[in-house]
Amino acid sequence: MALEVLALVFFLARSCLCAPQRPCHPGDEFLGRCSSSSSAHEETPTCTALNLGYCNDLEYSTTIYPNILGHRSHTEAESGAEYLLLSVIHGLLNGECSPEIRLVGCSVLASPCRDNKIIKPCRSTCEALRKDCMHAFEAIEMAWPYFLDCDRFFAGNEEGCFDPLAGLKARQEVALSSLSPEEPSTIIQFTYASNAQMYSLLKRTAAKCSHISHVYSIGRSTEGRDLLVIEFTDNPGQHELLEPEIKLVGNMHGNEVLGRQLLIYLAQYLCSEYILGNQRIQSLVNNTRIHILASMNPDGYELASSEVEDSSDPELSNQEGHLLNGWTTGRANAQNLDLNRNFPDLTSIFYRNRRSRHYRIDHIPIPDAYWFGKVAPETYAVMKWIRSLPFVQSASLHGGELVVSYPFDFSRHPHEERMLSPTPDEQIFKQLARTYADAHATMSNNDTDRCGASFYRTRGIINGALWYSFAGGMSDFNYLHTNCMEITVELGCDKFPSEAELYPEWKRNKEALLSFLESVHRGIKGVVKDKNGNGIKGATVSVRGIRKDVTTAEDGDYWRLLNAGTHILTATAKGYSRVSKRVYLPHTMSKAGRVDFVLEKVPVEPDIYDHLFPTVDSWDRFDPYNQFEPNGEPDVTEEGIERQEKPWWWTYFSQTGISSPNWLLKNV
Repeated sequence: MALEVLALVFFLARSCLCAPQRPCHPGDEFLGRCSSSSSAHEETPTCTALNLGYCNDLEYSTTIYPNILGHRSHTEAESGAEYLLLSVIHGLLNGECSPEIRLVGCSVLASPCRDNKIIKPCRSTCEALRKDCMHAFEAIEMAWPYFLDCDRFFAGNEEGCFDPLAGLKARQEVALSSLSPEEPSTIIQFTYASNAQMYSLLKRTAAKCSHISHVYSIGRSTEGRDLLVIEFTDNPGQHELLEPEIKLVGNMHGNEVLGRQLLIYLAQYLCSEYILGNQRIQSLVNNTRIHILASMNPDGYELASSEVEDSSDPELSNQEGHLLNGWTTGRANAQNLDLNRNFPDLTSIFYRNRRSRHYRIDHIPIPDAYWFGKVAPETYAVMKWIRSLPFVQSASLHGGELVVSYPFDFSRHPHEERMLSPTPDEQIFKQLARTYADAHATMSNNDTDRCGASFYRTRGIINGALWYSFAGGMSDFNYLHTNCMEITVELGCDKFPSEAELYPEWKRNKEALLSFLESVHRGIKGVVKDKNGNGIKGATVSVRGIRKDVTTAEDGDYWRLLNAGTHILTATAKGYSRVSKRVYLPHTMSKAGRVDFVLEKVPVEPDIYDHLFPTVDSWDRFDPYNQFEPNGEPDVTEEGIERQEKPWWWTYFSQTGISSPNWLLKNV
């Protein structure tokens, strides 16, 4: 099927995406741009009945030939490449921009006729359509159709044009006005989205809400698919002082697809509700920077979705196609690596050094040995992303259970598969998990079917290692390498639910997602400055009794998630004084309290422990052998062949007969 589609696209590209080469195009002749000697023998154009199969639902019933494109009869129009493209456009664009593209295309093929004169479609309609739908053609590497050239075949309002989408818009307005106050005003299509559809939906959403949103790629998957993030904030693309940053990650395991769909719906919901004036959404977006990575493993999803039968196919004997996916197909990436086991194991380092009071257990550096193993490009991209922004809070959406787990995921005892292994922020993590579970429709219920496990005693939350232990997880990495506190949300028993379940699952999870986003405004925030009012980057803010510091961002701002109560905070930085403050956070606080610090410069004294334990300099070592960076941004030669830039050690190893650093580990 894929080859047939490619062949069709190639045919259309050759036949209709470029204007035909004629001495005098009949359409240009009709518009008076040229003349043909045969034109004198043609009949005078007259209005005729509209009789084009794919265009018979237009708001008018008569058209005229020759049309704008020069077709002299409906038979010639139906046999043209333009009409063929309109007949397959829905499938080519995976349903995007339907029926708008078809209606506007039909308005060119069969424009309305009045008094034996043609009425051309409005240029403004064409330009708006191109702005909204160009991304859909780019997604399949297809040029914008030539017959939808807004300058050539459309007219301005002053020329008496008509809007081919007026009827569609009117019907949509009637449908919206008929909704009762209890019904949602945001309309979402609750169906599965392919990778191409997902990219198009996210780009279209960002274009619709360009004042609060934009999309960016953090890298590419093993098979070259974009890891696309959509961001929501009142100043997209920039970090604002004291505005917390939060991320949501879905589809880390390619066959766990519900989280991916929920995040696509959430992006559309945030955009639409903001425009509609929903005060809760506007407040959330205006005061938070939200990053949504709907699919961390698009390659795995491609494999998982290909295994799922279409339950609507009447020839299938098994009508539960989604259940055939199983629990493993598509879980790993295209390299067969489980991405949630592929991050650096910093938890073991924490356990080895936690008893030393001089060892920093925050911002633990990535060991150089990690880079000698297999690092998935998806893992690499997400690590760079996590390091590049001052994330405060995060959730990774999975499937297979109905529970929220929180770090540590790796047991503190290597021989105990199920052992409570709390972080220094155990109580705060429990509160984050409670926020999601309690806002979910059924997760915290005692009588909920829990896929064979027993989480009813803890009302839907559990310490990860107490559930089951594994190393190399993303949540542990977030906590030990950065300021970010991440929970894992298991959304349900069925990893690939049927489409009929998507809307009910959205209703169950929508409030939980919004409540979790709002919960980032908890605890304290502030700015650490010097005496001149300049923010100090990399200062540490500690809380007495919690052995996990946070560090300040580029402009000296910081965020520290804390539960209600009295806390003693201390701020310091290398070469600066130490300042402590006592703060009280009441239970009734609805937003983070602000606590600023002003530090004075002091002489820097050498510390013996700087040589024994990690420092900021060692934390900055990322991919020190430059092995993986080229994988994300391939260079392309003039012949169009991808060329991977060789790291600095390549020449030396080649000259000495050593193929790679892995050779050293195996042969020394």
